[in-house]
Amino acid sequence: MPALGLILNALGIGLLCWAMFALAVHALPFFVALLCGMIAFHGGAGVIGALLVGSVAGALTLAAGEVAFAVTRSLALRLVIATIFAVPAAIAGYNVVFALSQIGVPSLAWREAFACLGAFCIGGTTWTRLTVLARRGPPVRAG
Repeated sequence: MPALGLILNALGIGLLCWAMFALAVHALPFFVALLCGMIAFHGGAGVIGALLVGSVAGALTLAAGEVAFAVTRSLALRLVIATIFAVPAAIAGYNVVFALSQIGVPSLAWREAFACLGAFCIGGTTWTRLTVLARRGPPVRAG
């Protein structure tokens, strides 16, 4: 029975880390969804209306960012769009890793180092996801 508890504990921690990583990567759409949902709720839309407005706003933010990145040909504009998505994700990644490292790392310097590494990894993952999902032009045929 203790072995089953250890296995389920490890699976639970892994699932928690995966969920935090996935949510940190989508930090900008989440912040936009939360902001629009709160505005709708305080405007009198109710809980269901606020959830609907927030969900639509978050989905539109993610879709608009990916489409804008895929459509534009300007390298500078692509850099700006990717940075707009990657910076909030890096900040969220820093905070998540810093909070989790307080559980088992007693040294503040090591917690900061791990948090900076987490911010770099999550910001880089967001950047990569946005650039990989960008639509490429049609393949060039030889001859």
